[in-house]
Amino acid sequence: MTSDLLDLEHFLPYRLSVLSNRISQDIASLYAERFNLGITEWRIIAILGRYPDLSANEVAERTAMDKVAVSRAVASLLKQKRLKRKFDKNDLRRSVLSLSASGEKIYSQVAPLARQLQNALLADFDDKERVLLNLLLDKLAVAELSVHV
Repeated sequence: MTSDLLDLEHFLPYRLSVLSNRISQDIASLYAERFNLGITEWRIIAILGRYPDLSANEVAERTAMDKVAVSRAVASLLKQKRLKRKFDKNDLRRSVLSLSASGEKIYSQVAPLARQLQNALLADFDDKERVLLNLLLDKLAVAELSVHV
């Protein structure tokens, strides 16, 4: 029987994925209700709120999201006039995205909600645990994932 080859309940990539999906779905339902935003759209607004004037490819890289999903969400946000697109002054082949006035308004309303959700997630953590969690997440983010067969 091969079912015991991988104990999913203790397999870190699986646990991180499930946790991330659960949190993202909870957040998405809140943003969908109040702002008519999907997960990808919210992430684009969040990243451009923090780092304006990125290309769609740079948004995809910073968020580790699929380029096709980002492209669709950008098109939707442009159509809804939540984003603006302009050409880079130094390279006219490159277009950059930023929040429109409507996008900025959404960002200014959603960012405090995001902080509230984070505070709720971390409510049972003391200061040392929060520092440790951030340290561990930083270590995981830079870990080499090469597997030699």
